[in-house]
Amino acid sequence: MSGTPGYDEIAGRLIRYSPGFAPRVITRAAGSFVYDRDGTAILDFTSGQMSAVLGHSHPDIVAAVTSSISNLDHLFSGMLSEPLGEFAARLTGTLPASLSKVLLLTTGAESNEAALKMAKVFTGRYEVVSFDRSWHGMTAGAASVTFSAGRRSLGPAMPGSLVLPTPDAARSPFRHPDGSHDWQTELEFGFQLIDRQSSGSLAACLIEPILSSGGLIDLPVGYLARLTELCHERGMLVILDEAQTGLGRTGTMYAFERDGVAPDLLTLSKTLGAGLPVAAVVTSAEIEQVCHERGFLFFTTHVSDPLAASVGLAVLDVIERDGLVARAASLGARLRQRLLDLGEKDDTVFDVRGRGLLQGVELAGESAEALAAAVTEECLRRGLHVNIVQLPGMGGVIRIAPPLTISDDELDQGVDILGAAISAVGGR
Repeated sequence: MSGTPGYDEIAGRLIRYSPGFAPRVITRAAGSFVYDRDGTAILDFTSGQMSAVLGHSHPDIVAAVTSSISNLDHLFSGMLSEPLGEFAARLTGTLPASLSKVLLLTTGAESNEAALKMAKVFTGRYEVVSFDRSWHGMTAGAASVTFSAGRRSLGPAMPGSLVLPTPDAARSPFRHPDGSHDWQTELEFGFQLIDRQSSGSLAACLIEPILSSGGLIDLPVGYLARLTELCHERGMLVILDEAQTGLGRTGTMYAFERDGVAPDLLTLSKTLGAGLPVAAVVTSAEIEQVCHERGFLFFTTHVSDPLAASVGLAVLDVIERDGLVARAASLGARLRQRLLDLGEKDDTVFDVRGRGLLQGVELAGESAEALAAAVTEECLRRGLHVNIVQLPGMGGVIRIAPPLTISDDELDQGVDILGAAISAVGGR
C-alpha cells in the first residue's frame, strides 16, 4: 500500500483495547499541546495518559533519551549501571527514610505486580484488599484488584481479591447526624466485612491516595492513617499506588505526604517517566531483605535498564530545579477556583474535587453520562483534550490533569474552553 494511511485505515489495523479512539491522528506534540494532521493545536489537559508532567518533548528529557540511546540504553538484567545507582539515590532522597530500596521497572501494572508479589513473599499470605472503584493495571494480579472496569468475560480473578467501599463523600450511605460523611464508620465497617470474607491470609492493601479512574475521589484527611493502623493490626502491608499522584501532581511531591504516614511499599509510574515508560517499587530495607532471603524473583527484560534510569533521573532533576511541586500547588489552587467559579455559573456542574493539578468535574442530571461524553467531544472540537470517567451510578466525571509546566494563560484558556463547551452542550 502507498500513501499516508487515513484515520479509518489506521484504526482498522488495531486490536480495539478501549471503547473507542479519539477522532484525530496526532502528528507531533510540544509543551502543553498536541497537533493533528491539519496542524490544529489541541491543549492537552490529560498530560497524555495522565503522565507527561513536564509537558511534551521537554528539552531535558529529549537530552536524557538522546544521550542514553547514544551511549548506554539497555543491559542484561543482572548488570548494574551508573545511571541506575544515581536514580535510586535520587529517588529515595525524596522519600521518608523508611523507603530506601528501589526496583526500577517500566509500567504501572508491572510495578503493582512486583509490589503484590513482595507483599505475599514477606507475609507468607495471599489475600489483597483494594477499593471497589480501583484501577491498578491490566496484568493478571493488578487486574484482579482493579474493580472499576475490565472484570467481565475473564473468568475467576486472583484468589483472595477483596474490596473496601470507596469513601465517596457525595454518595456514601454512612452519615453523621448532621448529614456529613462518616468515613470512620464506613472504614471500620469495610474491615469488618474483610475479616468475615478472609480465609486468615491477609497480605496487603493496595490503594490510590486519589482514585483517578474511580471518579477523582480524594481520601478524607485522616483516612490513610487509620487505614494503615487497621492493616498493621492484621499484619497486612500497605501498598500505595501513586502512578498519577506522585512527582508533584497534587501539590506535594507525593500525595501521602499530606497525611503524615508512609506506606510499606510505594509504586510509581506514569509521572515518574513524564510520559515515557518508567516505573518503580520502593520499600524498606527490612522488607527487601526478607523477600530476598525467601527467593523473591522479578527478573524482567527491562528491569534496571539504564535508559529508564536516565529518564527518571532527568524528571526528578527538572521537578526540583524548576520548583514544580510548589508550581503545581499554586496552579492547582488557581485551577480549582476557576472550576468552582464555573460551577457557580452553571448548575450542570455537580461537584469539583481533587488536589493540585489533578481535578475532577462531575456533571449533574439524569443524562449526565451522555452529557459528559458530549462535553468532551465539544472540548476537542474547540481545541481541548479532556478525559471522561464513566462509572455506573456516577454520571460523568471529567478528569483534568495538565502538565506541571503549563502556563497560567494556557490553564485559563483550557478552563475557558471547558466552560464554553459545558454551556454549549447544556443549552442544546
